[in-house]
Amino acid sequence: MNGWVIFGFVGQAAFFMRFLVQWIISEKRGESTVPVSFWYFSLLGGVILFIYAVQRNDPVFMLGQGGGLVVYLRNIMLIKKGERHGQVRDGIA
Repeated sequence: MNGWVIFGFVGQAAFFMRFLVQWIISEKRGESTVPVSFWYFSLLGGVILFIYAVQRNDPVFMLGQGGGLVVYLRNIMLIKKGERHGQVRDGIA
């Protein structure tokens, strides 16, 4: 297995972690919630997978991951904005 394939699998693992963390926290709270870490795992996995897609020269994969990156980054920006304005956060976005 070459290094790029391993890199792609690392991206997939980071991307999967967002769902795992969301599921665990939702189960603990007894309701569906989206933790802040969901967005960070989304961004990390998305960046890695976008780089992988560029390396593979796959425009479909690049477009899909690139579009998602905008959403993940914007959600993180909104969370940070809320924190700056004194909104109390409990780890849930």
